[in-house]
Amino acid sequence: MDKATQDVVRQDLSQQSIIVFSTLNSDQNSIKTLSDFAQQTDLASYTVLSTDSSSSVALEARYHSHPSIMEIRTKANQAQIDVNIISGHIRRKKRLLLADMDATIIRDESLDELADLAGIADKIIPITKKAMAGELDFQEALSARLNFLNGQPETLLHQVVKNTQITDGAHELVGTMRAHGAHCYLVSGGFTFLSSVIAHQLGFTGHHSNIMGVSNGMLTGEAVPPILDQRAKLRFLEHYIKKFNLKPDDCLCVGDGANDMAMLKHAGMGVAFQGKRALREKVELQLNHTDLTGLLYLQGYHSAEFSTN
Repeated sequence: MDKATQDVVRQDLSQQSIIVFSTLNSDQNSIKTLSDFAQQTDLASYTVLSTDSSSSVALEARYHSHPSIMEIRTKANQAQIDVNIISGHIRRKKRLLLADMDATIIRDESLDELADLAGIADKIIPITKKAMAGELDFQEALSARLNFLNGQPETLLHQVVKNTQITDGAHELVGTMRAHGAHCYLVSGGFTFLSSVIAHQLGFTGHHSNIMGVSNGMLTGEAVPPILDQRAKLRFLEHYIKKFNLKPDDCLCVGDGANDMAMLKHAGMGVAFQGKRALREKVELQLNHTDLTGLLYLQGYHSAEFSTN
């Protein structure tokens, strides 16, 4: 193929969209389920990105005309399949990852877990739900929840760490991106007593979160200033873009709540992971039926490239 032909091919590919189908690998027929769905969507030619042993499976295809994502998603959701469309002209494999912690990298909301251990879940969990749905100011909601924890023993924090469950695919997500030279940061409105442990376990480059106030072995009911508010995640994204001389298109951000909105909207690849309704209504890229390895498939990785180191 001569240079002129190569240039035409590159231009043609850059003008195409890439459609990615993914789902949890619930049985040995999951890849066939995706293949059948792709064919129903008039995609006769596609590339499978996973093996039968992958925790989630995916396939992708190039699409000349931009399909109606809502029409496809309506059908796909019934089959518990995620459908996402990636622009053909962007850099797919990202050089920076910023990830929310609670209900994203870990399964639950750590402050809710703390409230449950303290026996005051009925007071705190409703506030968390409203804050994540964007119905309450993040900082006001944080202060209100912490106030209920005033006087609780510090030992509860250790129990939260012990009880925390990592979301499936998190090890592969961070390990694979780090192995390919990406910087990975955990950025959370939660607390360092947990984010430091999770960041170390998963191999994040670093972490940013709030500091829980503790005095004489008891929680003070306050966070130590400065507080990471709902704009902090965007500020960290802008900071690392500048520090590593990147562009927004070089960045992948993921989260589940309304306080992740600004960060996700600024990144070249901002993904709502099992997102709250307020987030799903604003963010186009969504994973509702796939674990965190779905973020690797969106970047074009094959499961054979996954790493947990």
